[in-house]
Amino acid sequence: MKSLKFLLITFLLVSCGVKVNYDYEKVTNFKTYKSYNYFGDMKTGLSELDTKRLIRAIDAKLETMGLKRSENPDFFIDIKSENLQNRNNSNVGVGVGGGRGGLGGGLSVGIPIGQNKATREISIEFVDDAKTGMFWQAIIESSYTDNATPKKREQQFKTIVEKVFSSYPPKTE
Repeated sequence: MKSLKFLLITFLLVSCGVKVNYDYEKVTNFKTYKSYNYFGDMKTGLSELDTKRLIRAIDAKLETMGLKRSENPDFFIDIKSENLQNRNNSNVGVGVGGGRGGLGGGLSVGIPIGQNKATREISIEFVDDAKTGMFWQAIIESSYTDNATPKKREQQFKTIVEKVFSSYPPKTE
């Protein structure tokens, strides 16, 4: 029953529109990277608790991929985010027109439907200062709710991290 509930929550979060864009340095040999750590001076743009939730989700995922967090890492991770307010473009137009003798006039009013959507953009960057600098980046855009419970926030970060790392390492050409 718990796994069904987990799948339902995951489906709902994914269907809410987690979009991920990737970029990477194509000469990078991703197999050489075995350890990582986070920049100490990260300004994530998230609350301290959400930063901890995201880092825990990333650590858990990278561990399953064979990467270890280390004090002497092969690369560093930087996390940045910002909240975006998307305007709702759905509206209904009402128009009135008339004319006489070739002259015309009109009036149109747009009535917005629904509410603005809050989205968060998170950038996760892998940086190897000794070799190539930034060698991998994922930019995530997902909807969120400010008043979500801690449990829902944690689940959302887990879902985001699963989607982000589903294509890591990239299949190089």
